[in-house]
Amino acid sequence: MTPTITARKTHEEDRGATAAALLSWYDRHHRRLPWRLPPREVRNGASPDPYRVWLSEIMLQQTTVSAVKPYFERIMARWPTVEALANADADDVMKAWAGLGYYSRARNLKKCAETVMDRHGGAFPDTEEELKRLPGIGDYTAAAIAAISFGRPAAVVDGNVERVIARLHAIETPLPAAKAEIRHIVQRLVPEDRPGDFAQAMMDLGATICTPRSPSCILCPVRDSCAARALSAPERFPVKAPKAEKPSRQGAAFVAVRPDGAVMLRRRPEKGLLGGMSEVPTSSWTARRDGASGTDAAPFPAEWKSRGTITHVFTHFALTLSVYRADVEHRPAPAGHWWSKPADLDGEALPTVMRKVIEAAIPGATKARRTSKK
Repeated sequence: MTPTITARKTHEEDRGATAAALLSWYDRHHRRLPWRLPPREVRNGASPDPYRVWLSEIMLQQTTVSAVKPYFERIMARWPTVEALANADADDVMKAWAGLGYYSRARNLKKCAETVMDRHGGAFPDTEEELKRLPGIGDYTAAAIAAISFGRPAAVVDGNVERVIARLHAIETPLPAAKAEIRHIVQRLVPEDRPGDFAQAMMDLGATICTPRSPSCILCPVRDSCAARALSAPERFPVKAPKAEKPSRQGAAFVAVRPDGAVMLRRRPEKGLLGGMSEVPTSSWTARRDGASGTDAAPFPAEWKSRGTITHVFTHFALTLSVYRADVEHRPAPAGHWWSKPADLDGEALPTVMRKVIEAAIPGATKARRTSKK
């Protein structure tokens, strides 16, 4: 039977008891994920591949495990090593990423792989400090790679871990202000032995037992030392600061369709929202201002017909686009634009918002890959 913690004593005793209970539970109940080594292999001395750990952690930022799995497997099949990814065509990487959201992650993915090859000879550095010098790697990702792949006693704190710790200690400070306090507690709890498995145990506990709603406290290996459970109020934690209301923006999107079904696309600027991704022509909306929502913003004169509106929620604002379609004769694409044929359309680097637009104008034209709101 998985042990539980029954009393709090010294910090060291608390640390040891928490780690032992979590690791014992993890050995029996760990999630089986394509980027993860089973704990038995880790106990026998195997080291998780830092390339797989890095790739999965970047992909999992603000995205669910179920959404990430097929993307991870496709990218690993196509670029199985950091060297292969470094040598990949940037457009192909963006196309493979399309639908996962937060597209700066895809741009940094390629840059990071190139940096690992150029500066580190193809081997990921093994300390948090060196890892954080790589493009796209922040505190959390550096700690995860250092702990999981290299056995460093790093404090790995994601949203699941924040929830577990906030409940264990009934932390009244609202998030995000409580982040520093939570990180300090986690750092104190990390064991010298198996710190990577400990980090993944904390994540799994939050994902499967200590869930945001209706946590399964009776199954929790650390339930007897949980302050929130003692208060009979686990769902009250973590306390969160009130969210500011998201602003709403408007604009227009124009889907030009040739007789052969090809759709006119263009590429967004490399920097900024959806940087480097493909899109149909749109009016000049941004996160800070509205764009025109009528046909006066169309890229060229044509018989533009309304196809309704779509709404998409980004991290900091909501966007409503009026969708227009024009059926046009064969014509050269303007500079910076191209015609994408029906067989090629689903392989384009289209973010979810653009797939919604095209679907509104041409039902069934794209396969929905709506794994993220971003």
